[in-house]
Amino acid sequence: MKTTRRCLALAALLVAGPTHAASNAQLMARLERLAAELDQVKAELKTVKAQAVATQPGPATATVAARPAVAPSGPVATPAQVAVLAPPPPLPAAAEPAPHTAPLASRSGQTSLFGYGEINYNRPFRDQSQTQFDVRRAIVGIAHQASERTRIVGEFEFEHAVTSADDAGEVAVEQLYVEHRATDNVGLKGGLFLIPLGFLNLNHEPTAYYGVERNFVETAIIPSTWREVGLSAFGVSDAGLRWDVGITSGFDLNKWDGASTEGRDSPLGAIHQEGQMAKGKDPAVYGALSWRGTPGLDVGAGVFTGKAAHGSKVAGSAGNVAPDARVTLWDAHARWTPGKWNLSALYARGTISDTDRINTLYLGQTYVPKSFFGWYTQAAYALWQGGEYALSPFVRYEVFNTAAGFATMPAGLGVDADRDEKVVTAGANLRVGENVVLKADVQRFQLARERDRLNLGIGYQF
Repeated sequence: MKTTRRCLALAALLVAGPTHAASNAQLMARLERLAAELDQVKAELKTVKAQAVATQPGPATATVAARPAVAPSGPVATPAQVAVLAPPPPLPAAAEPAPHTAPLASRSGQTSLFGYGEINYNRPFRDQSQTQFDVRRAIVGIAHQASERTRIVGEFEFEHAVTSADDAGEVAVEQLYVEHRATDNVGLKGGLFLIPLGFLNLNHEPTAYYGVERNFVETAIIPSTWREVGLSAFGVSDAGLRWDVGITSGFDLNKWDGASTEGRDSPLGAIHQEGQMAKGKDPAVYGALSWRGTPGLDVGAGVFTGKAAHGSKVAGSAGNVAPDARVTLWDAHARWTPGKWNLSALYARGTISDTDRINTLYLGQTYVPKSFFGWYTQAAYALWQGGEYALSPFVRYEVFNTAAGFATMPAGLGVDADRDEKVVTAGANLRVGENVVLKADVQRFQLARERDRLNLGIGYQF
C-alpha cells in the first residue's frame, strides 16, 4: 500500500507540474524528487522480492541493497546523488554526495553492503623496467538504517594488495559517521567523512571518473581521498542550491618531513591527519556550495581553513616556530553535459602561512611551500553504445605546481619556486554494464618526461 500511495503521489506530481509557472530550478528540483522517489520504490520492490526468496527453503541470506547506477556516458548524477531531496525513510546525502555514499535503505533496521575497486597496469615509455601491475585499492562499506531518519556508515579501504611492516600496502578507515535527517531538506553528520571540495574527493570510484589514474590536480593539490573528523550540516534548496558547512580536524604541520619528497608530491597529503589521533587544539572550518538549477549544469566552489601548529613544537626544533601557521585551500569547478558531451573544469589553490621560520630547519631539504595550485579542463564524448557496452573517449589537460612559491628567507637561504608541470591525458572508458569499466589512456608530461606512460585499468563498484 505504501508503494502504491507513492506511485499515485508521483503521478499526481507529474500531472500537477505543468499547471504551475515553475522556474527551471524548481522544475529541476521536482525532477530530482521524482528520481529519488522512483529509486525508493525500486528499493522497496527489491526488498519485497528478497523477502519472498528468503521464505523459501534454503540457507538464510542477508538483504543487500543495490548500489545506484552511473550513467554510461560518465560521471553524471545518479539517484543516490539526488537523494538529498527524497522524503522519509531515505536520508539526504551530502551537498555533493559521492556515488559510494551508503546505499539508501528502504526501511529501518536494514543493513546494506557496497564497495568498489581498481586494478591498474602502468608502462613507462622510457624505462620499461618500471612497468607494474597493481591492485590499487579495494573498498568495502557497510551502512545500517538505524531508524527512519538516522543511518550509520562505515567504509574500509585496502591499498596495494598486501599490508605489513615491509610492504607498501595500507588498510584505512575511509569513512565512519552517523547521519541524521533533521528535515526533508536538511541533514546532520558526525564522525569521519569526506570534505566536499572539487569533484574527485567525493566521486572517486573508477566508474565515476575518466582515466585510469586519478587526475593530478585533485590528488596533489586537493589530497583525495581527503577526510576529516568533525560535524557538518548540509542540505538543498528548491532553487537547486546545495550547501555543506562544518567544523572538523585539520592539517598538522608537525608531520612535515624535510628528508622526504612526500611534501613535494602533495603538500597537504604530507600533513593530512586522516583521523588517526588527530590533533585538535585548533579545529578547521569549511563551506561548500553547488548549484544545479539548470539541467546538465553543475557549478560549485568550496573553502577549507584552519591553523596547523596546534600548540606543538615542529619536529627538530626547540619550540613552536610556527604558532600562527594556517592552511587554506579553496576550489571552483563546473561541469556541463549537453547531449553526449561531458565537459568539466576545475581550479584549486592552497596556501600555508608562517613558513619562513619553519624552513630554516630544513636547509637543503624539502621546504614547506607558501602556495600551490592546479587546474584542468576535460572533455569526454559518449561515442558508441550497444547492449551493455558504452564507449566514451576523453582528453584532459592539466597544469599544477606543488611548490609555486616560498616565504622570504634570509639572504642565501632562499629557494626558487618550481616550474608548472603540464600533463595531457587521452584515452577512453568502456563501460560493461552498469558497474564495471575498462580503461586505457596515454599520459604525456612536459617537464618530467620520464613519467610518460601507457595506463590500463579495470574498475568496478557495487
